[in-house]
Amino acid sequence: MSHPPIRIALVGMGKIAHDQHVPAIAGDGAFMLAATVSPRGPGVDGVQHFTALDAMLQAAEVDAVALCTPPQVRFELAVAAIAAGKHVFLEKPPGASLSEVAALEQMAAAAGVTLFASWHSRHAAGVEPARAWLAGKTIRRAHICWREDVRHWHPGQAWIWQAGGLGVFDPGINALSIATRIWPQPLYLETATLQVPANREAPIAADLMLRDAAGTQVSVDLDWRQTGKQTWDITVETDAGTLTLSDGGAVFSADGETRRAPDREYPLLYARFAELVQTRTSECDIAPLRLVADAFLRGRCETVEDFLE
Repeated sequence: MSHPPIRIALVGMGKIAHDQHVPAIAGDGAFMLAATVSPRGPGVDGVQHFTALDAMLQAAEVDAVALCTPPQVRFELAVAAIAAGKHVFLEKPPGASLSEVAALEQMAAAAGVTLFASWHSRHAAGVEPARAWLAGKTIRRAHICWREDVRHWHPGQAWIWQAGGLGVFDPGINALSIATRIWPQPLYLETATLQVPANREAPIAADLMLRDAAGTQVSVDLDWRQTGKQTWDITVETDAGTLTLSDGGAVFSADGETRRAPDREYPLLYARFAELVQTRTSECDIAPLRLVADAFLRGRCETVEDFLE
């Protein structure tokens, strides 16, 4: 049985919305882009544009909203959308705190609408093959290295350096989202060291030590000062050989085989969101955000030199 397209509004028209959300929606027959919302920045040609969510909710006919704003302002927007009976797609991270996400889950359940905490890196081509390959194997040790250049990916963006913006965990949570998906056992944080520039509120680098339920250590190296080639790698040594996920999970290597597939992270996210909306169910896994919260809760902070763009 076919369903009418889900009329969706994009809220927060920054780089990620234009680069990923707009083409993913355009390529999915289950959706129709009905409106965009942003106090600044361009909308989309031929689509109604509003400068505030409240105005859009009053004037546009939409069934769902995708919130692509900084996490610090996302909670109030999600509350308004849920109160208006709209399904809600949350960009990663799903909130600036765990308690915000828990509250939104309860509100969505009471309103009978879908709440979807999206983790785009979990849909990288190598992630599900990695999960299947690790099943039943004994993991001996693992290392995650996620290093990139903040000047390239977030030039001039102040919110990422403010409380709740996560700093280096903004990209680092992608690695944690993959790890919590592929690991056969639950992961927990043992220690953390966060390096915070003297002129910022959020860390520019972090070293974490995770363990799984079997006691196996997983070292995590996150850094936003990388120049040149960016590094997004996960290496897992097991009793049956070594698994490597590289290029953010796009490349799977194990048993002498290397596989790469085209990027379909956001199309797959929207396909999943459509399934959830049709059944009015929610999906709100907070495992990656919980590890980040534990790093801030339990981590040791070191002050480093000012960060200057």
